[in-house]
Amino acid sequence: MSYLEKLLDDAEVQWKKLGEVVKLEKGKQLNKELLSEKGLYPAYNGGVSFSGFTDVYNYNENTTIISQGGASAGFVNFVTTKFYANAHCYVVLPKIEMVENRFIYHFLKLKQEKLMTKQYGAGIPALRTSEILEIPIPIPPLSVQQEIVRILDTFTELTAELTAELTARKQQYEYYREQLLTTKDTKDTKNWEWKTLGEVCNVKRGKRLVKNQLEEIGEYAVYQNSMVPLGYYNENNVQADTTFVICAGAAGEIGYSNIDFWAADDVSYIETPDNILNKYVYYFLLTKQHEVKAKVRRASIPRLSKSVIEKIKIPVPPLAEQERIVNILNKFDTLTNSISEGLPKEIALRQKQYAYYRDLLLTFNHEIHETHKKNIS
Repeated sequence: MSYLEKLLDDAEVQWKKLGEVVKLEKGKQLNKELLSEKGLYPAYNGGVSFSGFTDVYNYNENTTIISQGGASAGFVNFVTTKFYANAHCYVVLPKIEMVENRFIYHFLKLKQEKLMTKQYGAGIPALRTSEILEIPIPIPPLSVQQEIVRILDTFTELTAELTAELTARKQQYEYYREQLLTTKDTKDTKNWEWKTLGEVCNVKRGKRLVKNQLEEIGEYAVYQNSMVPLGYYNENNVQADTTFVICAGAAGEIGYSNIDFWAADDVSYIETPDNILNKYVYYFLLTKQHEVKAKVRRASIPRLSKSVIEKIKIPVPPLAEQERIVNILNKFDTLTNSISEGLPKEIALRQKQYAYYRDLLLTFNHEIHETHKKNIS
């Protein structure tokens, strides 16, 4: 007997179309000029998060919404504050008392992946109301719904706490990175030299590969115009422990690899002398990310000149000081970015646990609960 069957204890489960249980409303258009980075209420449109803030709201807190238009059409969210629903946002409002609000949210979250496959339209994808309202939803007794919600909310709350912790640690990481890599006029830094990157390092351009030379799986990742490998190749042209900069497409993005890789022709990589740690260069360049991106030429394909990288001025402390700085920032980097360690790993594990228990608790067996047959129509 499954945990869900034990929870039900032979209680009746009704089945209804979602449209019998909820009312689906579409938000109202809010002009862009009324959106800002700060405001009283978040405004949700066709994305996975809010698109800005506004000083007016049209829906109350604790409400489920579904993205109606755009690439994320079908994405399900739950808003805990008063908010403004824009034109590409569906608002889900329970219309009968026998269904718990959060039960509906968790059930729709279970259906999210399928909803996102129902997008239509060649331009801006959209989602029809019928794709939502026709979904059959099981209605167990209210006490069972509440217990299911309690269990699933435990995982979502823990994930939210970990995500907030991750945000705080990222801010702390950026603060310390700025502090450690911004030289001040003190007795400890008076002997630090400021040089351009081109004076102290060798900034080299990668070598072009054509797509038919690449494999989906292989020994060496090939970086071209983003931080996602374009493919894999059986040779490498850059050694491990190297900083690189994307110079086309996602131009200005700064990466570091602790394994050998292939740099294609839209990548510049940095070779350092014995008195400069490559990882130190990487952390320093991250503090210059906004300046580097500001120098990207915006055309049909964004491009960044190698000379821009070479002209960046970098402080060169003694090797021991570079090692100290790198060791401190490595710990923050692991905590905030590692998918095998630290907070990202914890968050991923909690999300998997949530999905597992959501599937377990919200997948009702039609054969066991025969009473649904008379309630579907």
